[in-house]
Amino acid sequence: MDQLLLPSVKKVDGTVDLPGSKSLSNRVLLLAALARGKTEVHNLLESDDTKHMLDSLKNLGTDLVLSDDGTRCTVTGLGGPFPVSNADLYLGASGTDIRLLCSAVCLGNGIFSLTGEPRMFERPIGDLVEPLTDLGAEFQYLRDEGYPPLRVKASGLTGKKVSVRGNISSQYLTSLLVSSPMMRERFIINVEGELVSKPYIDMTVEMIRRFGVEVTNYHYQSFEIPRSDGYESPGRALVEGDASSATYFLSAAAIKGGTVRVNGVGRDSVQGDVEHASVLEKMGAKVSWGQDWIEVSGAPLHGIDVDLNHMPDAAMTVATTALFAKGKTVIRNIYNWRLKETDRLSAMSTELKKVGAEVIEGEDYLEIVPPDKISSASIDTYNDHRMAMCFSLASLGESAITINDPGCVSKTFPDYFSKFQDIVKII
Repeated sequence: MDQLLLPSVKKVDGTVDLPGSKSLSNRVLLLAALARGKTEVHNLLESDDTKHMLDSLKNLGTDLVLSDDGTRCTVTGLGGPFPVSNADLYLGASGTDIRLLCSAVCLGNGIFSLTGEPRMFERPIGDLVEPLTDLGAEFQYLRDEGYPPLRVKASGLTGKKVSVRGNISSQYLTSLLVSSPMMRERFIINVEGELVSKPYIDMTVEMIRRFGVEVTNYHYQSFEIPRSDGYESPGRALVEGDASSATYFLSAAAIKGGTVRVNGVGRDSVQGDVEHASVLEKMGAKVSWGQDWIEVSGAPLHGIDVDLNHMPDAAMTVATTALFAKGKTVIRNIYNWRLKETDRLSAMSTELKKVGAEVIEGEDYLEIVPPDKISSASIDTYNDHRMAMCFSLASLGESAITINDPGCVSKTFPDYFSKFQDIVKII
């Protein structure tokens, strides 16, 4: 197993140009493929998840031209459903990809299989399959009921009213929203229960709008998509910097007392994770905002009690930031951590204890009491990119930290550790 030793950091300072957002990259690519006209996609994220989406769109008959550096792509839109009648799609560990494409392939006609890495087989998809079945698709689970891998028999989707559970993952609703304008008739989606990760739905609705379709949001309880002729390319689509990736650099400044600016997201961002900066401000950091940048300067941090259901990825960064805050931090309403790349509630609890924290792991919350001194530890990452990136922050204490399997960051941020080293000083 590969390991990366991170020496104890003495100082943090600098500027980071963020890679493109994973969530936006995959949404934009799919929307561009379904739209009429060519779309020039700029600042595309180069990562495993994006590669799986690009490969799948090619297999489904989309004409793509990718730049040598992987950050620009010309997509010739299909102006309708995918034209192929048979495809086997491998989505790696990308829950976003498999859920988006699960609906999208149903718009056409044919037989499609969707599979991925073993962890994917533990991530539920039944709450998306059920409404798609009501809309006319047929599914066969190839292993366990309600989970990938699965086979889809598609014959188009008939628009009408369906319901989808909202308390497990917002990606089920996102998937239905993205495919719904291709149903060519008025469509209503009702949300059962409390919708988690609402900012991700706001992001989806905004991207759909940029491709020519207006979605009406009735207080996150139902969504109405009008009858339309499908998507129209905006011609050019710029992918914002990744707000989730920004959290690690901003927290580093807050923890160590330096100043870090991230370029690529700011007050005009469509991504909910920019609110991580506001959480840092509540913990005692100084935050400045620009249109497309955020700057954080450190201050003594204190623990907080906060509901972070709306930003589960950034909540992980708050958990490791809490190692350096005075007093207890409680992060609430994060049950969906258990359904991510790993059971993140259990994994975070285990690894936080390794570095000396006192941790109580609840069903949907985490209580963290920081140690007097961070202990040196080897951090297991569970093939989860965010575990690796979050625990790089532990090296801001007095001890060296070893990250096991650091290459797992290739899922969304292949050069993360290089950019992290650019803002830290170890002597």
